[in-house]
Amino acid sequence: MRAGNLTTYSKEHPMQRVLKMSQVHRNPRQPREYFNEDALNELATSIDKYGLMQAIEVRPDNELGGYEIVAGERRWRAHQILGRTKIRATIISEKNELQRFKRSMSENVTREDMTPFEEAHGYQRILDEEEGATIETVAADFAKTTTYVKLRLALLDLRIEIQELVQAGKIGTQAAVQIAALNFANQGSVLSKFVRGEFAADNEIVHFAFAMKQQQDQAVLLVVEEMTEEQRTERAAAQKKTRNTLDKIEQVRELLDEIARTKPLKLAETLETQVGARLDQLDRVAESLTKARWQLKQAKAHAEARELVSVNPEAEADSSAEDGADRELAAA
Repeated sequence: MRAGNLTTYSKEHPMQRVLKMSQVHRNPRQPREYFNEDALNELATSIDKYGLMQAIEVRPDNELGGYEIVAGERRWRAHQILGRTKIRATIISEKNELQRFKRSMSENVTREDMTPFEEAHGYQRILDEEEGATIETVAADFAKTTTYVKLRLALLDLRIEIQELVQAGKIGTQAAVQIAALNFANQGSVLSKFVRGEFAADNEIVHFAFAMKQQQDQAVLLVVEEMTEEQRTERAAAQKKTRNTLDKIEQVRELLDEIARTKPLKLAETLETQVGARLDQLDRVAESLTKARWQLKQAKAHAEARELVSVNPEAEADSSAEDGADRELAAA
């Protein structure tokens, strides 16, 4: 049955109609808070050229009147940019607030401009409010892996100051996850180094935070003064061996430089049928170099972290309480 712009479906189907923009308002508890302006303008241009491909979803709002958006806030905002006075909407009758929230999450969670913290708070809300919800069920609901959801949730363990830096794009998500694994005090140490400009890139933060986590998890840090004579001897021998090895690598570098200075045609004439085999040889060397470089980066991070890491269980307990308070403030 049709009546003007109103289309009525059976009870099993939602109702679709054209609403005045003034009748529609956003859901203040929806998971998205940040909307990329450039992306919204692109969407508005698309809608202006091709029309609205998919109606937004709304529900009757008995408290405020009109309709509250369940899914499609970006499309609604694009209509605002275009100065449109009407929008096509599907009216649904879901009464469960959490289900409406999950529908909105489902629409937005795959969008690149949904921030990691919006995702994390959304997952946490479902875990807190949905009976029987687990990380596994949440992951399945949004077609994510449990590891992915756990890493997003880990971001909620960050100090507020670090959360703000991540939100501003100054610290990447991968580095943020590594920092989140640290206790409150050690997060503060990373933050201090970051503020002083001691990290040239996110990769350095990852290395440093990973090193701090390993040392943080140790029950006792080995102090040279507390070593036995046997331990001192073993340490000295290991130091000598490693340094000699690295000295030999410098000699290899000189040999590689010699190859690098040789013209390709000359190399082809000299090596003849061995060119392919020698190239494979250098590939193996390059692979080993990459692994060794990674280990030395970690060693550098450990050396820097050793002076800063906190493994005091009492400090850890105090920091957990402070961190909990910060999370409550962040959610307020």
